[in-house]
Amino acid sequence: MTPARKRILVGIVWLVPIVGVVWWATKQEAPTLPSDFGGIMALVGALALYTVATLMRAERWERILRRAGVKAKRADAYALTPIGYMGNNVLPARGGELLRTFLLGSRVPDSTKRTILGTILAERVLDAIALGIILVVLASNLLSELPPPNSTVILIGVVLAVLLLIATAVALLKFRERLLFVLEALVPMAQPTKQLLSRQGVVLLVVSLAIWCVEASVYIAVGHAVNIELGLQDGLAVVAFTNAAALIPAAPGYIGTYDAAVIFAVNAVTNASRSAVLSYLILLRFVLFVPITIVGFVLLVVRYGGLSRVRAARDAAHAEQRAEHEAAAAARAEKHADTAASTA
Repeated sequence: MTPARKRILVGIVWLVPIVGVVWWATKQEAPTLPSDFGGIMALVGALALYTVATLMRAERWERILRRAGVKAKRADAYALTPIGYMGNNVLPARGGELLRTFLLGSRVPDSTKRTILGTILAERVLDAIALGIILVVLASNLLSELPPPNSTVILIGVVLAVLLLIATAVALLKFRERLLFVLEALVPMAQPTKQLLSRQGVVLLVVSLAIWCVEASVYIAVGHAVNIELGLQDGLAVVAFTNAAALIPAAPGYIGTYDAAVIFAVNAVTNASRSAVLSYLILLRFVLFVPITIVGFVLLVVRYGGLSRVRAARDAAHAEQRAEHEAAAAARAEKHADTAASTA
């Protein structure tokens, strides 16, 4: 596929959910934003809770960095967390993760960019496991009521699984050398995630569950501001579903996919009017995206020198990556030469 066609395909993937949400919003009554004391205080509480959740994420990342041997200052972990959110909100393809990698790499030259990126991958693994646990707990009652699959469905599943294993084995044999090269490159990235298989990893998983409970409280508080009553179970359901939808490729700020997920999830767990749901979506967008984007941009400029510093760090990372690739290629060539000499 040519680069032009890829850009067109990405544009379509971005535009379809955006157009759908905008069309839905134009068919609803005008949203009503809270103006009474109780509604305003609910929004203030939601902002405070989201601040707590962000600080908890920063502390969790600092612990992961420390276990991975990245000698970063706690202040950098706390500052780069909102910068990462800012990048995810304004850049495509979760660009905030690369922002964190480049900027922290320039502050900790002794650590490779792949190791730092691996710590962010470990964060995502913890979040995925925590969300999976939440979804399993929420769906346990529903699963118990489903009828067992018949023998034909089981047989088809077994056949598909066997075919998938055979295809995987053939691919591994055919591309063995390339796979070994990729695995060698990914070892520094996988190391922080591997370290989660410990007692400290269990503690971090518990912290991750607590983080998602705090974020569910943010959703509940915003609902209270627009008279949408959400219990803890409802809040967790909305949080889990919307963040699962955020995995779908989307425009910066998850425009379209996130909004559609919020609308669907709130309608599924409440009987709120469409106007109230639209008001909820607007306020939730404000609480979760606007303040942290502003804070992240200010920290980027004041503490890290702005976008010019990001570009310099990115260029340094690319140069480091090229040097590593050249060294790996030279090592493979030397290994092949030694093998040929020994066989001769």
